[in-house]
Amino acid sequence: MSEEPNYAKTILCLANSRRPGGRCVAGKELSGSNIGAWIRPINAQNGNAISELDLQLENGAAADVLDVLTIPMAEPRPQGHQTENHVIAPDYYWTKESRADWEQVIAATDMGTGMRWPTGQSSYHGLNDKVSEAFAAGLDHSLVLIEPTSLTLIVGPESQYGGGSRRRIRAQFMFRRNHYNLVVTDPWIEAKYFARLNGHFEIENSRLCISLTEVFNGSAFKLVATVITPDRIG
Repeated sequence: MSEEPNYAKTILCLANSRRPGGRCVAGKELSGSNIGAWIRPINAQNGNAISELDLQLENGAAADVLDVLTIPMAEPRPQGHQTENHVIAPDYYWTKESRADWEQVIAATDMGTGMRWPTGQSSYHGLNDKVSEAFAAGLDHSLVLIEPTSLTLIVGPESQYGGGSRRRIRAQFMFRRNHYNLVVTDPWIEAKYFARLNGHFEIENSRLCISLTEVFNGSAFKLVATVITPDRIG
């Protein structure tokens, strides 16, 4: 049974990242020039992933990061620490209202709260990139937009559990005197940097959209869903 629209949310899209089954889309609600709370549209018929078809606008273009989008919604559906989830009405087109500028990205940055998630837990290749299921159960948010003190994108092969390796991009950065190394799941960044040789790439003047995943094997993982720089605006 298809969800019917009961309301709509207009968001500044700050994430359109890879996830199992499709994309994780997220952004901050806009009301005129006011920037509000985080919204994560989910498609309940597709395992909560947003599909390529969901992203297709009526004119055939695809919704993407930095678009201002109006999205028909069926209902809020918070799930654990992912309190921002809203179920979309999947049979209805999204509307692109405009394109964001760098000033709006700066205004959307979480200056006061930042990453209010603990450090000290790391995956094999990462650094401060996960939290325990028990800690995640007490959280009330799963999305932040931060300004890192420094940022290096690392492109190269990475061993996988069970054998073999895959080429990955990681974001190595400092934020509020803590060091991090997180997987990047931003398709725009992957297309740009997988076309280059392996290496370390210093990035200046950026914002990072960090997403805390659903719990997997007892942990929720911090991912860099989007790397936003002024040149991406164009």
